[in-house]
Amino acid sequence: MGDSNMSERAVERIAELRNQLDLWNYQYHVLDAPTVADAEYDAAMNELRALEDEYPELITPESPTQTVGSFAPSSFPEVHHPRAMLSLSNVFSEEELTAWSTRVERLADGEAVQYIVEPKIDGFAVALTFVDGELTVAATRGNGEVGDDITPNVRALRTIPTKLHTPTMLPMPGTIEIRGEIYMRKSDFEALNRRVEEAGGKAFMNPRNAAAGSVRQKDPGVTAQRPLRMFAYQIGYVLDGEMPETQYDCLRFLRELGFPTSLDAERFDTVEEVWQRLDYWLERRESLDFEIDGAVIKVDNLELQEQIGYVARDPRWATAYKFPAVQRTTRLLDIQINVGRTGTLNPLAILEPVNIGGVMVSRSTLHNEDEIARKDIRIGDTVVVQRAGDVIPQIVSVITEKRDGSEVPYHMPEHCPACGSPTFRDPEKAMRYCTNAACPAQRKERIRHFVSRGAMDIEGIGENLSDRLVDVGYVQDVSDIYRLTHEQIANMEGLGEKSASNLTASIAKSKEKPLWRLINGLGIRHIGERNAQALADRFGSLQAMMDATVEDIKSIPGMGEVLALSAYDFGQESHNRELVQRLTEYGLTVAEEKVVDDSPKPLAGLTLVLTGKLEIFTRPQAEAALRDLGANMTGSVSKNTSAVIAGADAGSKATKAQSLGIPILGEEAIARLLRGEIPEEIAN
Repeated sequence: MGDSNMSERAVERIAELRNQLDLWNYQYHVLDAPTVADAEYDAAMNELRALEDEYPELITPESPTQTVGSFAPSSFPEVHHPRAMLSLSNVFSEEELTAWSTRVERLADGEAVQYIVEPKIDGFAVALTFVDGELTVAATRGNGEVGDDITPNVRALRTIPTKLHTPTMLPMPGTIEIRGEIYMRKSDFEALNRRVEEAGGKAFMNPRNAAAGSVRQKDPGVTAQRPLRMFAYQIGYVLDGEMPETQYDCLRFLRELGFPTSLDAERFDTVEEVWQRLDYWLERRESLDFEIDGAVIKVDNLELQEQIGYVARDPRWATAYKFPAVQRTTRLLDIQINVGRTGTLNPLAILEPVNIGGVMVSRSTLHNEDEIARKDIRIGDTVVVQRAGDVIPQIVSVITEKRDGSEVPYHMPEHCPACGSPTFRDPEKAMRYCTNAACPAQRKERIRHFVSRGAMDIEGIGENLSDRLVDVGYVQDVSDIYRLTHEQIANMEGLGEKSASNLTASIAKSKEKPLWRLINGLGIRHIGERNAQALADRFGSLQAMMDATVEDIKSIPGMGEVLALSAYDFGQESHNRELVQRLTEYGLTVAEEKVVDDSPKPLAGLTLVLTGKLEIFTRPQAEAALRDLGANMTGSVSKNTSAVIAGADAGSKATKAQSLGIPILGEEAIARLLRGEIPEEIAN
């Protein structure tokens, strides 16, 4: 019984971690608005990895541990990367760096390893493909396998070459993919924010967000006006041409082609020398006019890189050293409360502006009332603030020695600051909530969420306009968006006939968006885009979802008790049912015809693991094809594994399979399996 309870808790916790990591990945990669510090993200990822190691039968191909990123489709055309754009593993100390280099040198199998160290630019990763020296495609990294086509936007930037210079090191390749980071200099970022605020807009959080948001504009003309630049750091692949032999020479070749690269990239023979170089970059960090959040250490020889190989999410031959967060002291002037769409009261510190890592910081998250009490944070305190992960400013500690008695302890309000309704504290969480579902602050947040890129993606309704629509009384809930008239919009200050025409067209277009977007847009507590997709796939209509029992919802893989109760409770609320009825009457997609896959599944019942370097297939191609035929593809070997298909340098997975007596097949078995032939070794 104890093991059963432990397993149930593991299932629940794994689902919770996957949902949280999916949300953070989505906020980072799609919304360009990261909300979590690197350390917190890494802790969640490490906990998930540990649980999956303990319960390998719970690993799925969609788990964040098995993918580079996972998030909703965007409005840009898709680009499939011929060679995956992987993320990097992280190290945070000299001990972790030494452990990484020890693994690398073991995998090098006696060959001498030389390392190259480059600054890690905190920008927006892109891949540019040139054919016969001309730019043909520019793509975002996306999930590593598939990115967004941003070619028109990159063409609009005069600072990024669209025609390559003639090189002298090697002949001009027929096709070359150049990877790099689009970034914004600190000085340009400050100037841009001043212009945005003077125009009444919302300032960008940091240079990376500004760069990412600028690159992903639907209008290339807007992108062209933003002060963007690019550092090239890698050659993705070459066709009809030669690759340099080392990463160092790749950077030289990229400079010959016309791309800026790090002039300070250096090669080293020992990990001790590498560590000294990391100190060099840490000391220079704040004097640079662009943001770096660490340094990247790579094996220099490209052939040796391939020998050392890859794991699911990242190359074994490279890692990123993440700098400690930059800290400064300042004064806490006030604590304000923001009310979220689900009624959460979120405390926000108002700070005396301070420059942290080249960015002026005047606000900081305080998380919740328990955190305020634990750190004994008082209004008027002198506090230590850091930009955690160079993203979210947060208060690390209070300098109590500087108190003079004028500081005021803070207590969370017993009444909502937006509507005056009583608040309550969830006994199982550190969150306090407004009890009024009609609270205007909640209403505004719900509208913002509904029209956002990850939900209904209604172009033209930004944060400012959505708030104004609520303030003038045109929109009380999300269904009212579909009652807006051309005249109402045209008569609003700052708009007009053209804006009204564009916006009404955008609203009409959103009615055809897929069901999962609508489910996500409804803002069900704990339900993000992936769970919205799972609910849409399982039930096929909003009504069926609303009528589902807790057990029905829990039957969806990865949907645990907490998520199931949230979805169930939403469906039981009469005002939610009335809202869905109105959305149905306004013509939104509230049901989708489920496509029944009645194709043969000859591999049903088989659990397969791919490992090692494949020569004929890419791993994603092979996994997708085998999965289509019914195989359960997992990333880890367990007693439930039917067989391991091993390419070159298979490593630990093949070793574990051998110890468990699990059949190990060669790559040629993939072709037989795709023909529906079950090898004798696993037929029984």
